[in-house]
Amino acid sequence: MSSADSGSGEATTHDNHTENVGLRRGLTARHIRFMALGSAIGTGLFMGSSESIQTAGPSVLLAYIIGGAAVFMVMRALGEMLVRHPVSGSFGQFASSYLHPFAGFLVGWTFVFEMVLVAVFDATAVGVYMGFWFPGVLRWIWVLAVVLFIAAINMIGVKVFGELEFWFALIKIVAIIALIAAGVAIIIFGFGIADHDQMGPRALFDHGGAFPHGFWGLLSSFTIVMFAFGGIEIIGVTAGEAQNPKKVLPAAINSVPVRILLFYVLTLGVIMCILPWNQITSEISPFVAIFDSVGFSAAAAILQVVLITAALSAINADIFGAGRMLHGLAEQGQAPRSFAHTTRNGVPVMTVITMIVALLVGVLLNYLYPDQALFLLGALATFATVLVWLVILAAHIRMKRVLVQENRLRSEFPMPLWPVGSWATVAFIGFVIVMVGIVPDSRPALWVGLLWVAALWLAYVAFVRGEGRRPYQLIDHTEPLRAGRHNASTD
Repeated sequence: MSSADSGSGEATTHDNHTENVGLRRGLTARHIRFMALGSAIGTGLFMGSSESIQTAGPSVLLAYIIGGAAVFMVMRALGEMLVRHPVSGSFGQFASSYLHPFAGFLVGWTFVFEMVLVAVFDATAVGVYMGFWFPGVLRWIWVLAVVLFIAAINMIGVKVFGELEFWFALIKIVAIIALIAAGVAIIIFGFGIADHDQMGPRALFDHGGAFPHGFWGLLSSFTIVMFAFGGIEIIGVTAGEAQNPKKVLPAAINSVPVRILLFYVLTLGVIMCILPWNQITSEISPFVAIFDSVGFSAAAAILQVVLITAALSAINADIFGAGRMLHGLAEQGQAPRSFAHTTRNGVPVMTVITMIVALLVGVLLNYLYPDQALFLLGALATFATVLVWLVILAAHIRMKRVLVQENRLRSEFPMPLWPVGSWATVAFIGFVIVMVGIVPDSRPALWVGLLWVAALWLAYVAFVRGEGRRPYQLIDHTEPLRAGRHNASTD
């Protein structure tokens, strides 16, 4: 027998543990969709897209399309496992059950650390943004205020958290939509702007063509583009608190990756139709650059508001996701048991406190050793994103084999194009890892990542005992399909 038990119905005590113990299902489909959008659409779009544009030119749009398709396949693999096993530890517990306990330990702690790193960057960024209006206030004061604010939100309760995250994410999404609409209007009507006749789709081909750096430029851009989608897997850790997860999670998974892809492709496409790609530099956000190019003097102030909101939204989602993953690691015996305890409001208080402390330490290190900290933490964050996706795919492939071997019920939310789609996505992510090692600027990420894996292996051998060394026992919540098909899914 596999470590994932058959059966359906509510989560019950099994092998001395209870699934999602203490958590409350207060997240609606609206909350989950915007939480994933909030985590994945942040400084990577508003500030980091300049580098990807410089690397590939207009062909970066193709890179985002291909990368978005791969991320969608990863999310569908995760979705099939989530509907069958809606647990708070998500892919950490899936990896422990279907692959090996160390795989769960590795991916769980890697995801937690990835979320901390991203949150540290965003918290530090808020201090920089606030300096636009209050240059005389020390940056650490703003950073501390942000940390305390986010801590308070995460302590209130999951429903309040989800509602606030919804409004945070909505602000920046509306800003992106407004930019796209304004950009299209400028391209069509001109409004007396100089060089209007040079704007439009032709601008994508007038400055060295769609592939100004050749096919190699496109390939190299994947090392930047793929990490822009990092954080979307946070949908997985909402499973333990989602209302009606079998309905909510598939809806969120099917819609969010496509929306994120459209936001990136449409936004950058409009920007490059107005401002030639070779005039976009990493020294300034492309959002600022496009407004400046058409004489919109208020662009900087407007952008600061959007950037601060985007950063708060991303930090909020990242702290939530990391805290719930720690809760799941505690359930499977791979983190201190106190992380599984919750308040009367269903908040895993120790995990939130730990994440806030880690965020404060990270910000302190960033302040004291900015060059070293940014290099090491940034390199590890890029590697962590791809590692998490690979483990999700590997666990899904193993689960599909178990379904056949044990004649399980068909999946209620099967992954499309199985098995070709799964293996093609694995091959693509493997290619991205190879490119990370080949491209000189990103090569350190591979070495730092390998050191991280080795460090986690040593920690696993030294500290994990008992239940943490055994595959996590998942409960199968699959119900018979309406057509009455009871055989294992091979779709």
